[in-house]
Formats: sequence, C-alpha cells, structure tokens
Amino acid sequence: MDISVIIPLYNSEKSIVEAVDSVAKQTYIAEIEIIVVNDGSTDNSLQALNDYIEKYNIKNVTIINQLNGGAQKARNAGLRIAKGNWIALLDADDYWHPTKMELQMKILNNNPEIDFLGCNRNNEKIKVLFSPKDKFGKIDFKDLFIKTYPQTSTAVFKSNILEDIGLYDESLRYGEDGDYWLRICEKKQMFFMPESLVVTGGGKPNFGFSGMTSKLKEMEQGNLKVLYKNFKLKKLNLFEYLSLRVFYWIKYIRRVLITNFR
Repeated sequence: MDISVIIPLYNSEKSIVEAVDSVAKQTYIAEIEIIVVNDGSTDNSLQALNDYIEKYNIKNVTIINQLNGGAQKARNAGLRIAKGNWIALLDADDYWHPTKMELQMKILNNNPEIDFLGCNRNNEKIKVLFSPKDKFGKIDFKDLFIKTYPQTSTAVFKSNILEDIGLYDESLRYGEDGDYWLRICEKKQMFFMPESLVVTGGGKPNFGFSGMTSKLKEMEQGNLKVLYKNFKLKKLNLFEYLSLRVFYWIKYIRRVLITNFR
C-alpha cells in the first residue's frame, strides 16, 4: 500500500462525499486506501458516504464506527490500521485539488530525507510574526509555538513516524494538531510548500465559523495546555513560556474581536 488517507467524520453530511471524491480523483497514480472514521455522527453523514460508495462502486474505502471521542481519537483509530508507506490527513469538511498528491509526492520522492510535507490552503498568506512563509523550506520548531501550520488536511508524512513519535495525544480535544506537529518537528524533517492545494471549510476564513474553529475559547485552552506541556518538558524556558502566554492571550482577543465584527 502506497498511501493511507485518514478522514475523521462527525456530522458532515454535506461535505463528506466531496472530501472522499477529491481523494478518488487525484491525478497521482498509486495504491491508495481511504479510512473514514465515523466519530459517532448523528446526522446522515454515514448514509451519504455509503450511497456514494455504492453508486460509484468504490472499493478502497474502509469505514470505522466508534462513539464520539473527538478528532484526535478518530485519527488515531485510522492510524492504527493504516497500511500505507505514507499517511495523508484530510478533514471531512475539506477537499483536495486534483494534483495535490502528485505535486507533494514528486517533492517527497526527490527528497527522501523529508519525513513530513504540508502545503498551503485557501490561498492563505502564511506569516510567523512578520516573516512570510511563501517559499519551500524546513519548518522551525519554535515557529510552531507562534503559528500551527501547515493545516491538517495538507499533511503527508512517512508512516514510520508512528513508530518513533507515536499517535495523537488523546487527552487533547483541542490543540491536538499543534501538539503532534511539535513532537514531529522536534525529531523529524518537517517541510512546507507554499502552493495552495487544499480548500478547507468551504474556503471560509480559518476561524470564527462553524466547526472546531468557532470554539475559540476551547481552542485557546487547548493551545495553553500544549504550551504548558512543552514548558514542563523543558522545551521552553520560563521567559519563552510567559511571553507566549501573553502572545496567545492577545491572539485570542484579536480573534474574538474579528469574529464579532465579521
């Protein structure tokens, strides 16, 4: 198996088919398995997915059903059974451009030292403080405390990362991606390409709308937990930790204001 695509599914009846279909329509020729983890959906998500699979006779989709436990537990359920040499993540309300995997795998095949590769989404202009991230390059560990990037649905990484880094921290319902990225970046070669190859959340702004990112307070608390965890592990000194706490508070207030006046 070349690539395993992990898709957590929770109440996404209007978007899950588009997400899975975007994987099926990739221009990259490879053996791909799609693992959809139904995280206790209460709408017609599962029916919509099964109707699509039956209509188009899709053979490479595996569905796992579990009680609702959050995206981190759903991703772990998929990761535990993944057979691919590469793991790609995709959320149920996002979709890939047709050439996403082709362009990313070209870079990965030409640069075998790279363990993890993410890309841009929604034509976003990514900055870490005042430094634009508009060129291909290695991701800096400390930068991830300022901004969690690349976005989850853009990520592709070697499956052996699971052996060295482990799975998602299931105690984190929010901030779980930031925690996982930090753990990967500390020990592995993590790179970013600036091409925008994913549409997330229907192309809406990245926070303040429906879904996880509308829960700004919970996200803030999750980020603070990750920050404190790294401070206790001595990945940050006291000055860095306190400075980042202030920075997170300012960022949270800014997001609340933007959301309220949008």
